[in-house]
Amino acid sequence: MDRNTFTGLFLIMIVLAGSFYFFKPTEAEMKSIEARNTADSLKKAGVVTTPTSTAAALPAVPDSAQLNGPFGNNITGTVQTSVLENENLKVTFSNKGGKILSVQVKGQTTYDGKPVILFDGDQNKFGLNLNIDGKIVSTNDLYFTATQNAGNISMRANYSAEKYIEYVYDLKPKSNQVGFNINLNGLNQVIQGNNIALNWETTLLEQEKSGKKEQEHSAPYYKYVDKTPDHLNVMKDEEEELKEGKIEWFSFKQHFFSAVMIPAVPFEKGNLAVKVSIEPGKIKWYGATMQMPFNQLAAQSYAMSIYFGTNKFSTLKAQGHEIEKQVDMGYWPLKYINRFIVLPVFNFLEGFGWNYGLIILILTILLKVAMSPLTYKSYISMAKMRILKPEMDEVKAKVGEDNPTLLQQEYLKLYKQVGVNPLGGCLPMLLQLPFVMAFFFFFPNLFELRGESFLWMKDLSTYDDFIKFGFNIPFIGDHLSLMCLLMTVSTLIYTYFNNQISGATGQMKYIGYIMPIIFLGVLNSYPSGLNYYYFLANMLTFAQQFLIKMMVDDEKIHRTLQENKAKPADQKKKSKFQTRLDDYMRQQQQAAAQQKKNK
Repeated sequence: MDRNTFTGLFLIMIVLAGSFYFFKPTEAEMKSIEARNTADSLKKAGVVTTPTSTAAALPAVPDSAQLNGPFGNNITGTVQTSVLENENLKVTFSNKGGKILSVQVKGQTTYDGKPVILFDGDQNKFGLNLNIDGKIVSTNDLYFTATQNAGNISMRANYSAEKYIEYVYDLKPKSNQVGFNINLNGLNQVIQGNNIALNWETTLLEQEKSGKKEQEHSAPYYKYVDKTPDHLNVMKDEEEELKEGKIEWFSFKQHFFSAVMIPAVPFEKGNLAVKVSIEPGKIKWYGATMQMPFNQLAAQSYAMSIYFGTNKFSTLKAQGHEIEKQVDMGYWPLKYINRFIVLPVFNFLEGFGWNYGLIILILTILLKVAMSPLTYKSYISMAKMRILKPEMDEVKAKVGEDNPTLLQQEYLKLYKQVGVNPLGGCLPMLLQLPFVMAFFFFFPNLFELRGESFLWMKDLSTYDDFIKFGFNIPFIGDHLSLMCLLMTVSTLIYTYFNNQISGATGQMKYIGYIMPIIFLGVLNSYPSGLNYYYFLANMLTFAQQFLIKMMVDDEKIHRTLQENKAKPADQKKKSKFQTRLDDYMRQQQQAAAQQKKNK
């Protein structure tokens, strides 16, 4: 096997090893998968499970001290709900805590056709933590008085006649942002300290077909002022104290949906936490506590807005504050390729109103046309190495394999004589590799593919379970994706013809056939849109090489190599590679001479 093919395969093996390390399931994920499988089995069997409790689910009865203490009139009450609704959102509020109880993103459905509810119920906790008389009072436990007007809702909890907390929510037409204002009136005589804490805790509900993949793409994000957004761990539980600067915003991000809190005045500091959920139907628990300055004013207000909606790149960008950067476009330089090359071209093609399967096809063709000079150069270089192989075999037979250093030097002399760069076939492949890897992040995080069908694939943003096993098979899972299978077969065909071009022989020849089988297991649960792209890329590359093969004359290449070999050394035009090769050979000769001298 020639060095070009070996180097390429070695790099692919490094990429695979890295992906297995970074994307391996954690213990929490394994528990989550096991819990989901158990729940699905019980559901199929007709068994309904209910949460168990060691105590009766009765409301706690407050004592007289609580009723006579801070906000005593708001300790008890009856839960009532109110709704604000526009074309994009349906937001339900509860007077218990004066909080947002649930949010429905209109026009979007879950993988099984239900409305998308970002969070719901008492697992969503929201409110202020106030230091009153040395005790922490949480407004999440108070019963507010709700007043609804056109487009807004006011929630008020009275400390006394002139002292109160008021939350005001408003929702404008066609907006994904809920305005949120906190008004503290007369509480400067009550609240102790120079800061108050805003606390928000919620459990995000499963929206996508693969809960495991949804967990891998979900994490709390945050942005310091004048810094790039960052996030907590996507694979395991983590808690982080945010104290490196003022906090411009934070978000509870799921795979394709987000809730982003944007204060008018940045938070002073804060704390974010995430826990991977192992309950069926739930993805992760998020918690945030943000500190806001309290200036001991008689009337003090805090203005902010909360974005609820999709993670469509253009929609997030329209919100400002670089919120769109929470869409994972990959690492450097992949994210720049996706943001400034791939995404603009994709958006341009989307403007024609074509099916997304056709858009991916056109996008792949454009990429292959742009990369065709590199493909041609790589093919020619591999063809030269294949044609040169008989002479390399003669050198090997003459020198033997006992002295690999001498054998390598003789190979280098031969390369120099015929004017061949042994890395000429590998370098063009390496230049194309960032684009191949960029799509690995682009398609799994592209909201536009969510729910879009093509051929037998019902949703290009997730896997197509063309064959359902009904049980788990190690390395494969509980299904077989037809598009992933086609991608694997196409890669095997591509590897076969690539071996014919490069002239690979021996044991290393068969390593190329192992990699596609590994890809089958790795990519079987990845989006069908990604596998569709890789399938198209393989087929188009094969077509390119077929056309190039018809255009290239091996006899002509052989004559050119022999003519180069026959030229005097002073008549040969040296490339940068040849110059470096001369320097390397000179250093090797000096080292060998020095060794003889030392002996």
